[in-house]
Formats: sequence, structure tokens, C-alpha cells
Amino acid sequence: MRIVLASPRGFCAGVDRAIEVVELALDRFGPPVYVRHEIVHNRHVVEDLRAKGAVFIEDPADAPEGALLVFSAHGVSPAVRAAASERGLRTLDATCPLVTKVHLEAQRHAREEREIVLVGHAGHVEVEGTMGQAPERTHLVENVEDVARLEVDDPERLSVVTQTTLSVDDTADVMRALRERFPAIELPRKDDICYATQNRQNAVKALVAEADLVLVVGAPESSNSNRLVEIARKADVPAHLVQDADDVSAAWLDDVHCVGVTAGASAPEVLVQGVVERLRELSGGEAVVEPAPIVDEGIVFRLPVELRSSAS
Repeated sequence: MRIVLASPRGFCAGVDRAIEVVELALDRFGPPVYVRHEIVHNRHVVEDLRAKGAVFIEDPADAPEGALLVFSAHGVSPAVRAAASERGLRTLDATCPLVTKVHLEAQRHAREEREIVLVGHAGHVEVEGTMGQAPERTHLVENVEDVARLEVDDPERLSVVTQTTLSVDDTADVMRALRERFPAIELPRKDDICYATQNRQNAVKALVAEADLVLVVGAPESSNSNRLVEIARKADVPAHLVQDADDVSAAWLDDVHCVGVTAGASAPEVLVQGVVERLRELSGGEAVVEPAPIVDEGIVFRLPVELRSSAS
């Protein structure tokens, strides 16, 4: 059996930055450091940070007055920021800069008194943060069917933003439907779907050309990881989301000669290597690993100003 590793895979620059923000905050200020929502969607990362003194909460009211609160990579609404301020919390912002870009676009559209169409998944924490930038002006659509049902006040003053971790192909379909129904709509000036999401989806599209099975290392809550599974399945290749090596089933390997392995943007490489070792064990040690050429995505995001001196 062959094991082909996708590249790029795993951590993106936004996830690297968010984890580093919490780790540096723990080192500089000491535990506990409170984090609004899971810093990234990966239980192994969260449990490791919890062991170091991070406390994960959903409501700023759950942090003691004056405590240090970190906003997760997914971003938060102005209402959450206001609640933290009213509680007297010190804050550090680990929001991915690409999510912040979408927030700024939504704020600009609201200032210009335009209605906003947000393409994204209901209930996802990133979507909640973006909706919160202008809740009275924002309509959420998930698919082409939602576009057909969408009612707006003024089709001539309509703009679009998107969740950063969507399927590139599915989002293109929704954009076409929006343009057809609302010809005057203002689409994003620059693609809102992040570089890491696009690159990992492209890597899976290459992987399915030779794989009989695709395993995606990621969390069930991870939007970008779930999109990788969907892409493989749309190519008629069986695919499974696994959180770690323990989730890999021997039954999946019947008549499989090539397994493609990748990871969502919040999954650490150690979990990928654990899955590879599990596949080797299930193959009786005969599996051959074929790593793809390393892709340098060339993206690094600066830390919040409050932490830059401690990282130097």
C-alpha cells in the first residue's frame, strides 16, 4: 500500500499565530489566561494549552473582572468586545488577519448603508463574529437555494462577504447565483476565502487523481477540514475525517492500494504522522510513504503589538 501525503497540509499562518498568542501570554503574564471559544478547532491543541493554564470560555462574563482574555482565531463581534470591556478585562486579539479583513469589509458596507450578504455556514463561530459586525444589515446564505429565497430591501445597494474557510467551488456557484439574481451586487474586491483554504483544497484535488481513499486529519467543528472531505467525495473517492490515529478503521483499507492523507488548517503535524504510523501498522509494516514536495506558502502574520517584544 502507498501512503501519499498532501502538501500543503496542516497549520496555516493564522493558526500558528493564534496558538503563539496564547503561549506567549501564558509565559509573559502567567496562568490563568482566559480564551474566548477554542483558540482553534482542534481538541489536541486545546487540551495542550489547557494543561499549560489556558481557560476556555464562551462568555466574557465567565472570566473574573480584570482577567486577561484572548479572542480566538475565528474572530468576535463588537458585542463580545463590548462585553469584555464592560467587565474590565484586558484583551489580546488572536483573530486571523484574514478574518479581520472580512470584518472591516462588512463595517465599510454598513457605513455606506448597503445590505450585506454573508456566504457561510450557520452556527459557525466565524460566521457569528462576522454577522455581528452589522447584524441589522446582514443576510446569511449557505447555498444556491438560499439565494433563490433571499429577500432584500434594495437590490441596487447590496454587497457580499464570505466566511474564509468555505469550499472554493461551492462558493463560486453561490456567487454566480447572486450575480444572476442581483446584477448590481458588489462582490468582494479580493477573494475572501483564505489562501490556506484554497491551497489545501487544491492539494486534495491533486490527491484524488491517484488515491483510493483520502483521510483528512481535523476536528468535526473545523469547517475547512470538512470541506476537504467533501472535495474528495465529490470526486467519487471515499474520504473520512479523523481526529487522530485512533479514528482510523482497518475496514476502510479493504482493496485500497493508495491512501491520501492531508490535514485541516488547525491540525498539528504530529497527528498526521500518527495517522501514517497507524496505516503502516494496519498494512503489516509494508506501506510506503510518499511525501509530496513541500510547499512554502510564504505567509507569516505579525503578533499583536502587546506580545512582540516577548517573542523577540
